[in-house]
Amino acid sequence: MKRCFQQFALAIAIASPFVLSAQSLDEVQAGAASDLQQATAELTTVRQQLESERLPLARKITELEQLLITRRADLAKAQRFQENQLVELNALKADAKRQADEVKYIDSLLTEYARAFRSRLNFIEEPRYQALLQRVDQAAASADLSPVEKLGTRSELLVGALKRIETVQGGESFEGRAIDHRGLVQGGKVALFGPVAMFASPSGDAAGLLQQELNKAEPTIARLDASLAETSRTLVTSGSGELLLDPTLGNAFKLSAMKVSLYHRLAEGGPVMVPLLGLGLASLLLAAYKWFQFSRVRLATERDLQIVLKHVQSEESERALQHARNIPGIAGELLTTAVEHVDEKREYIEEILYEKMLGARTKLERGLPFLALTATTGPLLGLLGTVTGMIATFKLISSFGSGDPKMLAAGISEALIATATGMGVAIPALLLHACLSRKAKSILGSMEQTSVGFVNGVPQREANPFSR
Repeated sequence: MKRCFQQFALAIAIASPFVLSAQSLDEVQAGAASDLQQATAELTTVRQQLESERLPLARKITELEQLLITRRADLAKAQRFQENQLVELNALKADAKRQADEVKYIDSLLTEYARAFRSRLNFIEEPRYQALLQRVDQAAASADLSPVEKLGTRSELLVGALKRIETVQGGESFEGRAIDHRGLVQGGKVALFGPVAMFASPSGDAAGLLQQELNKAEPTIARLDASLAETSRTLVTSGSGELLLDPTLGNAFKLSAMKVSLYHRLAEGGPVMVPLLGLGLASLLLAAYKWFQFSRVRLATERDLQIVLKHVQSEESERALQHARNIPGIAGELLTTAVEHVDEKREYIEEILYEKMLGARTKLERGLPFLALTATTGPLLGLLGTVTGMIATFKLISSFGSGDPKMLAAGISEALIATATGMGVAIPALLLHACLSRKAKSILGSMEQTSVGFVNGVPQREANPFSR
C-alpha cells in the first residue's frame, strides 16, 4: 500500500510543472505531504479493519469448507442409498413380475381345472354345483375384482372339489329328480357310485339307472326289468344291496333306443314308401320268374345239331324230327321248325328261322323293360320323398323354430329314408336287368348259332325228300 502512495506522489511530482504553473513548489510539497498523510491514515484504518475482519472470515471459510465436506459426504451417502434403492427396486420389479406370472399360471390352471371339473361331473350332480361354477366363471370374467379377490373366489372350486371327493368315496345319496318312462318328472332319492347314478321315487315304479338324454333338463330313468328296478330301489332306499353297473355309461341304452323295427323304419319314410316298396317287390318277383324261366331253357348243343343234320342228310326225317322234339323249350321248337322246312330253299329256311328267333326274342325279353323302368323310377320316387320330407321340415321350422332337433327329425327321416329306399330299389333292379338281359342275349346268340349251323349244314335238293 505504501508503495502505491509513493508512485502516486511521483506521478503528481511529474505532472506538477503542467498543473502548478501559478503555484509555488512549497505549496505543492505541503499539499502532497498532507495528502500523503491523510492517505496513510486511511490505509492504516483499512488495514485495521481488514485485520479485524480476516479472522472471522477465515473462521467462516473454515466452517463453510467443513460444511461442504459434510454435504459431499451426505451426497455420496445419498447416492449410495439411491443406488441401493434402485437395486432393491429392480429386484422388487423382478419379484413382482415373477409373482404376476405365477398368478397368471395359477389362473390358467384354475380355468382349466374348472373346465375339467365341469366335464367330469356326473349329469345328476350338475344342479348341485351350478351356483359354484357360475360364481367361479363370473369372478374369472369380472374386471372389477383384484387378482387376490379373483383367486379367493375361484379357490372355492378347489374346496368344493375336495369336499366332493370326500363324499363320493364309498358312494353318496341325495335328493334329486328324474323323468320316468311316461315322461313325468319324479322326485326321489339318488344314489351315486362314481359314474353310476341310480334313482328311486318314494312311491310308484320309478326306479333304475339314470341316463342323460339330449335336450332334456332332467335325467331320465332307463327302462329295466322289474327285478333290476326293484334291486336298484332297495339299494337307493336302504343304502345296501346289489349295485347295477353299466360299463358303457349309458351308451348301451342309447344304442338300444336307436334300434327300431323294419316296419317303423320304413313307416318313417312317408307315403312315398308305398309305391317304392310295391315297385321293388314287383321287380324282385319278376326277376325271380325270369331267372326261373331262363334256367329251364335247354340250348341245343353242337352234338344235337350234328345228330339232326346227320338224320337230315340220311333222309331220316322222322328221326330228325323226333330228336328235335326231344329238346324242350324254344331251342327244340327252332330245330323242329327247321327240320319241317328242310325241303325249302335256303333263303326261305333262313327267313323262317329268323321269324322264329324274333318270336323267341320277344318271349325272352318280356318283362325286362319293367326292371329298367324300376331302376329309373326308384331314384325319382326317392327324390320325391326327399322333397316332401324337406317341405314338412320347413313347415315345422316355420311353426316351431329350429331349437328342438327332435321336432325336425320326422321330416328329415322321411327325406333320407325315402332317398335310401329309392336307391335300394333301383340298384338291385339295375343289376338284375343287366344280368337277365345278358342271359337273354346269350340264349338268343346260341339259337342264332344253331340256326346258322343248320342252314349251312343242310344240303340243297331239287325235290322234296320228305314228301308224303
